[in-house]
Amino acid sequence: MPNEQQQALVVGGGIGGLASAIALVQAGWSVRVLEKSEHISEIGAGIQISPNGMRALDALGVTEALNPHMFEPDYIALRMGDTGRKVFEIPMKTIARKRWSHRFVQVHRADLQTVLKQRLEALVGDVIRTGAQVTGYVRERGGASVYVEGADREFGHLVVAADGVHSAMRNQLAGADRARFTGQVAWRCLVNARDLAEFDLPTGTTIWAGEGRHALTTRIRGGEVVNFVGIAEEADWQEEGWHLQGDRADALALYQGWNPLLTAIIERTQVLHRWALLSRPPLATWRDGPVVLVGDAAHPMLPSMAQGAVQALEDAVVMGRLVTPGGELLSQLSTLERTRKPRATRVQDRSRRNLTLFHTKGAFNRIAHFGALGAAARLAPGVIHGAQDWIYSYDPTA
Repeated sequence: MPNEQQQALVVGGGIGGLASAIALVQAGWSVRVLEKSEHISEIGAGIQISPNGMRALDALGVTEALNPHMFEPDYIALRMGDTGRKVFEIPMKTIARKRWSHRFVQVHRADLQTVLKQRLEALVGDVIRTGAQVTGYVRERGGASVYVEGADREFGHLVVAADGVHSAMRNQLAGADRARFTGQVAWRCLVNARDLAEFDLPTGTTIWAGEGRHALTTRIRGGEVVNFVGIAEEADWQEEGWHLQGDRADALALYQGWNPLLTAIIERTQVLHRWALLSRPPLATWRDGPVVLVGDAAHPMLPSMAQGAVQALEDAVVMGRLVTPGGELLSQLSTLERTRKPRATRVQDRSRRNLTLFHTKGAFNRIAHFGALGAAARLAPGVIHGAQDWIYSYDPTA
């Protein structure tokens, strides 16, 4: 049973916050979650969970509940966006379990958030306070109190800031930083597979490459929904936010002349969202006494490696293993930072470098670049798989 005398506050009710709360409860903490929204909900989008993330879900006790919502891709493919020509296709479903000892899956973000919330409630009941906008914190009484807008303060011996890159906690702890526009804008949407019945839908994760832009198609909800993400170069746009709607005509213009499947997805979706991809340098520190940042608050990531949610899950599981009630908290948090920061920083860096990988410009450069990738996939597919070993083989429970 949780130790009533050791209270942990988790700021943020997203994937990272809920996962952190579960991990801390399992470690013996009494936990309370503060979420600024009036209702726990997640905007619709697909995410990939690689084997390292699946091990985290196992540790949190949610894999079984999430199983019906998963889609396990047969392969990862790279195709040219305009012609659909296959550059390479490497197996994933048959390789992942053998090479990385777990599955590689795709899920709806909302489904993951729902099962995490249900797991937390099954463990300790309703410990989520909604409508609680946290504006900052003060260290006191051997812990820290957080300020809730329009309400009183809440105290925790441990305070976990898991409320994203715009967190007031992050700004107070590490100083407000200015995001740098990467020159790329992302588009995303969902379409029911039945609305694309005339197409031979890919059964694997497919990257569609082109000059100055690329797209990604995946399947979620047991394959019944197609998830589309497009990333294209744009001169200057710096507004942040996942909820910004995009114009269908603009998206169609970006992918005009591309494979008909991609334009059909854009035409048939109910809602298109777009957002600027902004980059932030790694923070010097993630902690201030008993206050620690996790997930996007600590290490915001570009989507170019599909590791943002997975790294938040890793943070949570490692924290639950290292930070236990009754121990020397400051020492434990120092160990947590030393354990997680180098890896998360490396993933941040790789994500930045991957951003323009599929946007190679110039016919000669594309032939040289994609020709080499295709040859490597045909002659030594293990080399491409091997490049992911350091990410996918990681075990946050070890």
